[in-house]
Amino acid sequence: MSGSLPINQFDPTAPTPQNTPLTQAPIALGLSRPTVPDISEEHEEGMDDEAAVVADAMTSGVMQGALAGLVQNRLNDLIGKSSGYIESLPVEVKRSVAGLQGIQVKQTELQNQFKREVWELEKKYLGLTKPLYERRHAIISGSEKATAEEIAAGEEQAKKDDEEHQPLPTGTEVAPITDFWLTALQNHIGISELITDRDTAALKNLTDVRLEYLTSGDQPGFKLLFVFSPNEFFENEVLEKTYLYHAEIDYSGDFTYERAIGTDIKWKDDKDLTKEIEIKKQRNKNTNRTRLVKKATPTESFFNFFNPPQPPPEDMEDEDELADLEARLELDYQIGEDIKERIIPHAVDYFTGKALEYDAEDMDDDDEDDDEDDDDAFEDDDDVCTVSFLR
Repeated sequence: MSGSLPINQFDPTAPTPQNTPLTQAPIALGLSRPTVPDISEEHEEGMDDEAAVVADAMTSGVMQGALAGLVQNRLNDLIGKSSGYIESLPVEVKRSVAGLQGIQVKQTELQNQFKREVWELEKKYLGLTKPLYERRHAIISGSEKATAEEIAAGEEQAKKDDEEHQPLPTGTEVAPITDFWLTALQNHIGISELITDRDTAALKNLTDVRLEYLTSGDQPGFKLLFVFSPNEFFENEVLEKTYLYHAEIDYSGDFTYERAIGTDIKWKDDKDLTKEIEIKKQRNKNTNRTRLVKKATPTESFFNFFNPPQPPPEDMEDEDELADLEARLELDYQIGEDIKERIIPHAVDYFTGKALEYDAEDMDDDDEDDDEDDDDAFEDDDDVCTVSFLR
């Protein structure tokens, strides 16, 4: 590797990006350039393979990582800063730019109108789908029998999915589908991670999962309803989770998540699945009598879903705490969206496991995108490492 790292120079009179300052980078102002001492051939021959690997890492990966961090910090400092380029334009050009901004306002209004109309269409078609969901619930519960026409349509689809599918024998009995919703939730890659062994017994009593759009007020949002049969764990017949969006559509033309509202679960004695009960024996020093003390500590559970995290206060300063909270908020929102967009409309596919094929494809696509991002982050290790600062 070369003993010095040359820095590309740019003509300071050339037009500069809007968010790049005109001032020179510290290195260009005369500060010493970073250097890496050469490894002599004599010393290099004396090193074993392991030492050579370490030396290579020090002179390439570590150094490039440090330089990449330096560049990233530099770019972060540039965000929101004007280069003075727009301010230097002639008045006539500035007026043209203002006209373009006016056109952008109208375009944004149309984009917002489009998104709101799509939202209303979602509400409309949920209403049209409601009778089908009610029919689905009747078959799952065993209160009604699937018709010959419904079975034939299902068989036809099964044959399209699998050419080796064997037709079902005829039958006349009404048969409920036990653990339907528990199985569907467990077959979702993300939600299955939230369901503990203790949760399973309670979720066996889940009889339906429904979706409702908020209709009162101007704030858009939706509500998920988990319907349970009477059980030994809690008194509630329905556990609700409401997701609220900001009333204003964001820059990208989408509704953005504001917060979620859960349900106060009325747990029966010693049945709270979101807590572990630790029982300790205490002895009175004076009377020598003993007593049992119960201590409840929070634990992982699917039912924590109904006690969602809340957005951080504006004065939160702890970066680690803020990052953790943002990750929890994002996960909570994603689970709600998946239940709304995937599990409720495609419940039978999650019950049978068919939906796992599509979920796996989505994950593969995400992995490919991540791999491409990783590839973009690495460049060939040439003899000379060049760092360019925009000015």
